[in-house]
Amino acid sequence: MKVLKMLDLNQAVQIPQRHAFGIEASAPKLSSDEASSENCEPPSSPLAFRKQFYPKLSKKDWNSWQWQLSNRITDIGELERFFPLTASEKAAAAESRLPFAVTPYYISLMNRADVRDPLRRCMVPSAEELVISRGEAADPLAESRHEAAPRLIHRYPDRALLLATDFCSAYCRYCTRSRLVGQDEQGSLEEALEYIRVHTEIRDVLVSGGDPLTLADCALERILSALRVIPHVEIIRIGTKVPMVLPQRITASLVKILKRYHPLFISIHTAHPQEITPEAKTALERLAGGGIPLGSQTVLLKGVNDSVAVMKNLMHKLLMARVRPYYLYQCDPVKGTSHFRTSVAAGLEIIANLRGFTSGYAVPTFVVDAPGGGGKIPIQANNICGESEGDLFLMNYEGNIFKYPQVI
Repeated sequence: MKVLKMLDLNQAVQIPQRHAFGIEASAPKLSSDEASSENCEPPSSPLAFRKQFYPKLSKKDWNSWQWQLSNRITDIGELERFFPLTASEKAAAAESRLPFAVTPYYISLMNRADVRDPLRRCMVPSAEELVISRGEAADPLAESRHEAAPRLIHRYPDRALLLATDFCSAYCRYCTRSRLVGQDEQGSLEEALEYIRVHTEIRDVLVSGGDPLTLADCALERILSALRVIPHVEIIRIGTKVPMVLPQRITASLVKILKRYHPLFISIHTAHPQEITPEAKTALERLAGGGIPLGSQTVLLKGVNDSVAVMKNLMHKLLMARVRPYYLYQCDPVKGTSHFRTSVAAGLEIIANLRGFTSGYAVPTFVVDAPGGGGKIPIQANNICGESEGDLFLMNYEGNIFKYPQVI
């Protein structure tokens, strides 16, 4: 490690803070656009949307998760009922590899007058996704290479990923498993469960997909009960975006089922503050009220959440809904996602402008899920500046250097 010149560090020394990639960390300076969009509220409410586009539909039906699922918009041409499509969106309709589907509820959260609306960008195909860029792959994380049994990925020593379904209520355009979702090829889970039973090193199972919370109560409970009776499975986790796109699904009966299988954790996939509506907040609080620890997983997306203002607002809203920010993912190099991917430096800059400027609970871990199956690698700024005669020099969030006496 480089040795610094000895400084008088009885008081902090002011220097510009620079992390890896030359990212400067300082108090966030919002542009007028960012400042004005920091609240990120949708232009209308789901209630107003329902009255405009489904005037004969009852409130009870709108709030039925089964109605929302059965009335998903699955043809991009149907979207023109709600807003005009751009030439890019129309061009993608026939050629996109990933199925298109979105719930009426989620459409109601979009600013339908804004072609750059972040939720629209996440869900509506565009011609940009037809472009395949360098390093992109259908299976960038090499999950197929770690498939230990049908629908079971065993990549980490003591953890396994169980793909409970390939169905989602809405399909994100940057989906890591776009090669699998929406294929209607679910098959039996018995081989996967048998593998977990035999491999006693597996103590933690993540139930994902697709979205497992789109399963019927009885189907989901069959999976959870089969896992819970395996003696060496200590932890069950569920990965889902349902509270954001289909909050009506988080019913009292669902929570009653989930409560039977503690310790159980849920990771919530969320992308933007517009998703944290009163309906979503009610769903999240219902889960938290069932004693289920909630963490968030957010993918860093260009044009959606790649600003300090938007990310901070999202993290704050999650905490207020009793969700602990957990991971901020660098977008995986899936085929056709280059228009979503920022530089790693952009993610570091966001983290640098959260750390110290807001609650520690509001700062997620920034990770790259390594292409080729290397697993999640935390990406961090280097705050160790050097050492001299046993003293370690550390830089804080303001760019001040402090001396820490190490025990030699």
